[in-house]
Amino acid sequence: MGDGRIQERKVVVVGAGAVGSTFAYALAMSGLAEEIVLLDPNESLARGQVLDLVHGQPYFPTVHIHPGGPADYADAALIVITAGAKQQPGQTRLALLQTNARIMESIMDAIVAAHSRAVVVVVSNPVDVLTFVAARRTGWPRGRVMGSGTVLDSARLRYMLGAYCHVDTHNAHGYILGEHGDSEFAAWSMTHIGGLPIDDYCASCQACGDWRARRAEIEKEVRESAYHIIGYKGATCYAVGLALTRIAGAILRGERSILTVSTLLQGEYGLKDVCLSVPCLVSDRGVERVIQGRLRPEEQQALERSASILQSALGDLDKGGITPA
Repeated sequence: MGDGRIQERKVVVVGAGAVGSTFAYALAMSGLAEEIVLLDPNESLARGQVLDLVHGQPYFPTVHIHPGGPADYADAALIVITAGAKQQPGQTRLALLQTNARIMESIMDAIVAAHSRAVVVVVSNPVDVLTFVAARRTGWPRGRVMGSGTVLDSARLRYMLGAYCHVDTHNAHGYILGEHGDSEFAAWSMTHIGGLPIDDYCASCQACGDWRARRAEIEKEVRESAYHIIGYKGATCYAVGLALTRIAGAILRGERSILTVSTLLQGEYGLKDVCLSVPCLVSDRGVERVIQGRLRPEEQQALERSASILQSALGDLDKGGITPA
């Protein structure tokens, strides 16, 4: 458009690989967006994904889907970043992190240069560190940049609670908090089934036998889910595409939904200068506020442990010449 106005339902997807294209597909099927733009350094890939999507147009709600460029940032309502390099044989995790941090800085510089007023959702991994890089690079109010965080992990928790407890997963509610990674944990103090705290429900049910042991199994399964899927098929894409559509809906429709996105903490839960996942109120303005629940002492310790791991990674970035400020 070029006049500074936002197209209220325009979504730009940066990265047309497995995650970006699957999200675009799920978003198109949802009817949430009026316009979906795919950007990728591999322009042929973006064009191919767009053609594959638009040929299904007769079977889903009308939406304008097309390849684009940085100029599309200017009037987007939502920008979702899935782009990033994959780890190469012999490459260290720190080297990969440094590469992806530079990619993220380049993307955010282009978004800022376009005078975009969009909300930005970072999906690229490691998502918490790259969300921090993106947020600090822009200098925007913190709510406008968030990471997909543990929204998918929390969905995995709900699915597994339903399976273990023999109830519809839609009646199981709980959150995975902290890092989207090996130090994430289930906040059992925030977990409910059918309106009952999990402690009360499990004590009266006993369907799964030793329910305390089952909790450890559930938490382990959630934490290792991505490893299993990648081992089986090489990548995750379907569930994360749906999780991103859920986040997009909260933003595009201004739903004020409570989601465990990754956000920059500024004193909440006693933590500062780190992005990780906690319950957040998400609307068309991005993260409106952080919901500060009462965690059990062991849960608070787990959150602090996650923060320490992420801050260490940020420190490694700084040593490697990446200073996200």
